[in-house]
Amino acid sequence: MARFTQDTLIRDVLVSHPGAADVFERHGLACPSCLASGLESVAAVASMHEVSVAALLAELNELPNSFAEEE
Repeated sequence: MARFTQDTLIRDVLVSHPGAADVFERHGLACPSCLASGLESVAAVASMHEVSVAALLAELNELPNSFAEEE
């Protein structure tokens, strides 16, 4: 089951994993520095910036479930 959905807030994605910021930036999204990250969903920001929601979610959901898995 995917951890992140199109309705997940950007802030929640960013605090869940340190690699999430890199994923957003690879897709040309400045979400880590955006003041609206606590209000915008993954789908909203992707749509606004013409980024594939499916591709963004696929990459975000490939991140390890916890920091311990990275060690």
